Amino acid sequence: MTIAQKASDMSAETRTYRIAAIPADGIGPEVIAAGLQALEALAKRDGKFSFDVTHFDWGSDRYKKTGALMPEDGPEQLKAFDAIFFGAVGAPDVPDHITLWGLRLPICQGFDQYANVRPTKILPGIQSPLEGVGPGDLDWVIVRENSEGEYSGHGGRAHRGLPEEVGTEVAIFTRVGVTRIMRYAFKLAQSRPRKFLTVVTKSNAQRHGMVMWDEIAAEVSKEFPDVTWDKMLVDAMTVRMVKNPQSLDTIVATNLHADILSDLAGALAGSLGVAPTGNIDPERRFPSMFEPIHGSAFDITGKGIANPVATFWTAAQMLEHLGEGDAAKRLMTAVEQVCADGVMTPDVGGTANTQQVTDAVCEAIRGANI
Repeated sequence: MTIAQKASDMSAETRTYRIAAIPADGIGPEVIAAGLQALEALAKRDGKFSFDVTHFDWGSDRYKKTGALMPEDGPEQLKAFDAIFFGAVGAPDVPDHITLWGLRLPICQGFDQYANVRPTKILPGIQSPLEGVGPGDLDWVIVRENSEGEYSGHGGRAHRGLPEEVGTEVAIFTRVGVTRIMRYAFKLAQSRPRKFLTVVTKSNAQRHGMVMWDEIAAEVSKEFPDVTWDKMLVDAMTVRMVKNPQSLDTIVATNLHADILSDLAGALAGSLGVAPTGNIDPERRFPSMFEPIHGSAFDITGKGIANPVATFWTAAQMLEHLGEGDAAKRLMTAVEQVCADGVMTPDVGGTANTQQVTDAVCEAIRGANI
């Protein structure tokens, strides 16, 4: 039974969603706790759904004790859940490639979560570093190809330690992989008011995979005659994002390009602390995974000042995916209200701590009329 079929079979009175919570490293436990608190407030406010949350202690601490970030059958354990709520992975004393390939990527790739969706907008009360740009001027969704490209894991090293040592990293692009992410991006653009998509490329220099990327974009575009689209080299795209943010709406890019551009997008919106992510299996064969993009942020771990807004927004993405669109809107309305009221953490110019922001959002949820 697919997740969609399961959702449709649940009675209106007893919708219970099984959530796998993986707080992992750094500020992950702090922001996941905040997100779960908001989700619980939403469930009580709605009264028609609930969450059955199972916590997993996977992450760098487990690696340092056992040599593995998660058990060998970790993905198998997660298959029974409706969604995964992920914190952040990474530690100063563990190499980054070990943490990434030991936890996050095996889940994303193992569950074929090929669409990484990263919405970005300037929230009320948050100041963008761009002069004269405010809420409504920057409202994007970046679609990141999440299964192949530069993160395929193909390549190797030879003659280690010798003068002639060689390291290769092979970017893999397949017609199936590129076609499905293009179709997802065009469909998403079609659902948004502007119906406008920008395809990011680097086909002037990468003349095989990225030329194919461009060609498939043109092919798929014919299926969506109501969507206007343009193409932008990734280096020029950084300039456009900064100088003319109003010219963009929906964006699709490769695994590496979108990873970089979405961090820039978060910074332009005021802070990585407000940037969410959904790792989506659009076919709903496996649970999708939802995570804030800010990383483990060990420099502020334990200080109680981590910004929970990215996690709230991520939770809203998860609610939408589960079919609870009204609750997702209620959560984002509460977040925008709290930010507009100036209850914010230091990274966006406020003085509140994580718990104060969380309490304010939960109170706004309880007092919502929608």
